[in-house]
Amino acid sequence: MEFRHLGNSGLKISEIAYGNWLTHGSQVEADVATACVRRALDEGITTFDTADVYANTVAEEVLGDALKGERRESLEIFTKVYWPTGPGGHNDSGLSRKHIRESIDGSLRRLQTDYVDLYQAHRYDVETPLEETMQAFADLVRAGKVLYIGVSEWTADQIRAGHALAQELGVQLISSQPQYSMLWRVIEEEVVPTSQELGISQIVWSPIAQGVLTGKYKPGQPAPEGSRATDTKGGADMVARFLQDEVLERVARLEPIAADVGLSMAQLAVAWVLQNPNVAAAIIGASRPEQVSDNVKASGVRLDADVLKTIDDVLADVVVRDPEMTARNAPKQRPS
Repeated sequence: MEFRHLGNSGLKISEIAYGNWLTHGSQVEADVATACVRRALDEGITTFDTADVYANTVAEEVLGDALKGERRESLEIFTKVYWPTGPGGHNDSGLSRKHIRESIDGSLRRLQTDYVDLYQAHRYDVETPLEETMQAFADLVRAGKVLYIGVSEWTADQIRAGHALAQELGVQLISSQPQYSMLWRVIEEEVVPTSQELGISQIVWSPIAQGVLTGKYKPGQPAPEGSRATDTKGGADMVARFLQDEVLERVARLEPIAADVGLSMAQLAVAWVLQNPNVAAAIIGASRPEQVSDNVKASGVRLDADVLKTIDDVLADVVVRDPEMTARNAPKQRPS
């Protein structure tokens, strides 16, 4: 496992992080989830990403139990706040001071830790003044409950504004967590250049495009049983945008490229996002321990420029690049 600095901070994280969105507390049982976490640790992963909203707080509980007994100083534990949790009351979502302060205490309790290494704003809250949000985050840093702060799926302008306030408050906003893969490159035009300028790294989710880049979905064929495309708890909605025959046909053409460089399709996909120097880590998930072992083999892989160009040529116009997609997909009001 190789390690990279997160933003311009002194914090190093494993370049492959383990995340439990759509799996722990939802798709897989707790014992299997624990086995996946244990395998991640065995493979050298030290960075674990979760959120209070995953499985309505259960994912944090599962992760906390799975990491119990590990040396805390050897781990980097990340979580997030924004989406509704609990009964979904009028203050149970967003980035108000009230919700942030109450959410961090719940997350720390479920994760069985005194602090998180990174606390992330899971989306931008259009109903709360940014000054209020950043002041609340700064207070958590000063209280020792949070070491660093980050954001997820914020636009370049929002990142710039948040970073400026963080600097004024004397705290470090060092990360952005966007979706990023061979098929979804909306951060490249605006978010990445802005982040590079400000000393912010990307921690990217869905580097395998919800499983599409493994090649298991075939054009003109039904989705495999047990795959994310058959998950009615949310996975099917997320993967649907990629399940078009034109996309799947192009993905199939990546198989010989992966074979030529001695990688599985999943390893190629993870290695591809790690070629971007602004990416500090790619988040992988798993429903079986062997998936973790397969994906971590992407760590340290260097893809030649001609391989990268061939991938671009194959995928061509099925790649989503429009930077406006970040704003377009963002909540227009605080969810309830």
